[in-house]
Amino acid sequence: MRPRNVVARDQLLPALRRMEHPSATALAAALQVAVPTVHKFIAELPRGQVVTAGLSRRTRYAAARPLRGSESPIPLYAVNTQGDATQVSTLSLVYPQGTLLPMDTMAWPVPAESRDGWWGGLPYPLYDMRPQGYLGRNFARREHAALQVPPNPDDWTDDDVVYALSRAGSDTTGNLILGEEAYLQWLRNKLTPATPLTGNDLGEQYAALAVSALASGNAGSSAAGEFPKFTAWRLDGQATPHVLVKFSGAGTSDAERRWADLLICEHLSLECATQLRGVESARTRIVQHAGRVFLEAERFDREGLHGRRPTCTLDALNASFVGSASSDWSIMATRLHQDGIIDVNAVEAMTLLWWFGRLIGNTDMHLGNLSFHMAQVARLAPAYDMLPMMYAPLPGGEVPHPEFTPLLPLPLQREGWSEACTVAIEFWGHAGKDARISKAFQEICVLNAQRLKSVAAQV
Repeated sequence: MRPRNVVARDQLLPALRRMEHPSATALAAALQVAVPTVHKFIAELPRGQVVTAGLSRRTRYAAARPLRGSESPIPLYAVNTQGDATQVSTLSLVYPQGTLLPMDTMAWPVPAESRDGWWGGLPYPLYDMRPQGYLGRNFARREHAALQVPPNPDDWTDDDVVYALSRAGSDTTGNLILGEEAYLQWLRNKLTPATPLTGNDLGEQYAALAVSALASGNAGSSAAGEFPKFTAWRLDGQATPHVLVKFSGAGTSDAERRWADLLICEHLSLECATQLRGVESARTRIVQHAGRVFLEAERFDREGLHGRRPTCTLDALNASFVGSASSDWSIMATRLHQDGIIDVNAVEAMTLLWWFGRLIGNTDMHLGNLSFHMAQVARLAPAYDMLPMMYAPLPGGEVPHPEFTPLLPLPLQREGWSEACTVAIEFWGHAGKDARISKAFQEICVLNAQRLKSVAAQV
């Protein structure tokens, strides 16, 4: 008969793989040994098989879960606004699920349940780094064979996401870089940057990039309610050379014309939104060439040539701090303020921006369309993706003509509604006079301005 301690030692790793980061006391009870014996068993294990986090009585243990055969922790780097990177933490995959990522050296708020670094899935700072949207799908189609992941990023597991980011995630949203290989890619790109585009023949260059983006992407994505897009690097007097460019089709169909109108409306709405208290907007401009309309937006998660800014979407914050099924930005703002994630000024700005969006017919105000610059108290990032999506072409290409019915406020909401309404009327007025917009849609905008003025006079 084998001695009890020998049996218990053999059962330690299976117990750790079965239990969710247990304490030494819980492990001792499971193995039927004393707590000092558990500490001795853990110390005898090969380095890296067990990860530990938490001080004193909060100390917890977990068995390291390998990623593609490696149990080594993955370094996490942060790039500052001057373009310098430092390691801020390490990510470990753990059994039976989840991860360990201590955030005590990162200026990000942390949920109470993760204060020691334990996460049930991906830590929320990595959430927005996942390949997603049009660009994410293009990346997955291009790299899936090399990364040995499915071609559709929606089918990726958390482990797939971590592996892809650690191998090829040098230019993701925000300022974080996961893994040594991704860091080295970033460093190589910094030392040998691409040749920037210039304004002399920018339209022609954008037209070529649009053709390339469509060749590697999903040509039907615009019809499904999403603009095709590409990233570019240009120098023309802007705060950062890093830009994101959406573009319309090059044809003359009603649907392509409507998408072009909506891109111009997005540019106008973001200009108008800066009149709302506490609201900034992404800097945009319109370029027209070869039958296409290009909406160029400067990336607000970039600073200068190489600097970056920590950025997080409302969607990621909701998942970690609120857990609400609501898509109402004003409700989210109140909850985040109660938890100390944002200040009262951000609550006011989010509420005004939400009303503004509703009053310009934006029916696509999901939680991924609002972001924050992260700190212990997060600051609202510039507005983006603000346009009258109620008029977007349907998946089959049909161009809708819905009636604009302004959302009305409750008595306590009247002040914010009135401020947003004034700016929304100005937006509709500008769009109704902009010669770059089709005559048919100009007429719609003029009618909407009149309707909103009429409603405002009676509220």
